[in-house]
Amino acid sequence: MNRTLVLVSALGAGLMTAAGLAQAPASTAPAPQPAADAAVTPQAIPAKIALIAFEQAVFATNEGQRVVQDVQDKYKPKKAQIDTLAQEVDSLKKQLQSAPATLSDEERATRLKNIDTKEKQLNRDAEDAQTAYNADLQEAYGKVAAKVSVTLKDYVAKSGFTLLLDVSNQQSNVMWAVPSTDVTQAVVTAYNTSSGVAAPAPSAPSAAPRPHTTTPHATTPPKQ
Repeated sequence: MNRTLVLVSALGAGLMTAAGLAQAPASTAPAPQPAADAAVTPQAIPAKIALIAFEQAVFATNEGQRVVQDVQDKYKPKKAQIDTLAQEVDSLKKQLQSAPATLSDEERATRLKNIDTKEKQLNRDAEDAQTAYNADLQEAYGKVAAKVSVTLKDYVAKSGFTLLLDVSNQQSNVMWAVPSTDVTQAVVTAYNTSSGVAAPAPSAPSAAPRPHTTTPHATTPPKQ
């Protein structure tokens, strides 16, 4: 509730109270006092802690692997185009380096300008492609993460865990834990079973950009 709404509500309550006082007969009887709230006593319960590398779990699921593969396939043509331009720039640089000493200053300046233009285009295209790739990958990740989160919560609840810690971030405060508390693979298996998505077929190594997940955690969707 924002400050304006709070102010309007307060004013409304004040006007209603004033109107009621104006219409009600005068009375000397003391107003009833509200009963005191019952004290809430915290209760300690046995702790059963689970750890999960949530971001890695999402990408490890069959569906997660498939969406990464789909995004990589989408950008393969652009990747090939950028590679071709990079090879052209490299070739032009080598040609200039091996040019004879008799090359005129004007011709050398022309070649340098051509290399500079193509190199700037290469950097611009590569940066734009990487930004678009990361955005598409993050969007795909978010959709799968929302579904994996449901499976995760159901798994830890049925397993009797009382606290769940996400250790995806390398800056996690968890320095050590008993391996049996890590439920990452168990949740991946549970999600693969419930989703019914088959594992993607193995593909040849690709030069497509790799998933960029170091933000995410600004890019990682909040767990439901």
